[in-house]
Amino acid sequence: MSQPQHQHHATPVAVPAATPAARERLREAHRREALAARTRRRILVGVSVLAVLALAGGAALAIGLADDGRTPLAATVPGGGTGRAGGTAAPLVVPANSTGPDGTVIVYGKADAPHTLQVFEDFRCPICKSFEAAHGQAVQQLADDGTYRIEYHLAAFLDAGLGGRGSHTALAAAGAALNEGVDKFKQFHDVLYANQPEEREDGFGDVNRILALAGQVPGLRTEAFTKAVTEGTYAPWAAEVAAAFESSGVTGTPTVRLDGTTVKLSDAAGHALTTEQLTARLRQAAGAQ
Repeated sequence: MSQPQHQHHATPVAVPAATPAARERLREAHRREALAARTRRRILVGVSVLAVLALAGGAALAIGLADDGRTPLAATVPGGGTGRAGGTAAPLVVPANSTGPDGTVIVYGKADAPHTLQVFEDFRCPICKSFEAAHGQAVQQLADDGTYRIEYHLAAFLDAGLGGRGSHTALAAAGAALNEGVDKFKQFHDVLYANQPEEREDGFGDVNRILALAGQVPGLRTEAFTKAVTEGTYAPWAAEVAAAFESSGVTGTPTVRLDGTTVKLSDAAGHALTTEQLTARLRQAAGAQ
């Protein structure tokens, strides 16, 4: 059961309907995500094989993968070491305000909300950016209104598929933001998606870029936050969060579930929903349960 979280009351925002261009971006993002999902499945099979080889005596090979950042669970700490899933063990520090098994879930909204909306995302995922751009404010508004609380389940599998460490670095920084407060996490989450680099660029792997973006969230870039991001304090936690996603059974991002039931983000013809359509679908689903 999720623990009570700080409540956030946002000023209601008028959310415009998704434009044809926005819907086309969503359709293109869906196509790209399908390709990424297929890549991810191939990667997971390869990692499983490598794990068997390591158990049979190929430990050096497994360590080599962790060192170059190609394994989904190798959380590289800026400045040297790796997270718990990598070579050099670092202490697991769980940020304040986290919840769920081993603190791997982030809850936004009112603790007594009658429903739970699970959102599965990867900070490098372009379709997640499109989803947040088109529907993020509306999804948040329903949480602020008390229709449901949001549970964020964050992934980092695109680091393996695309190379680099941006998903893990952004996720670790999100942990530092969460430690400052749930509201700070939510604002930072939104800033990251609004400024997401091209997925193959790995721009989020640059700690200085992450810190610059954090400066857009009022009051976030404290000395403690900066130190945590620079030193990779929450990199081991990010690896745990990513591992929890891998165990969730979710095969693509974004995935949205209301009380455990997947909410389709497209209509019967495969067209991306407008914000009004998604809001109506969420309200209807919540009212029917």
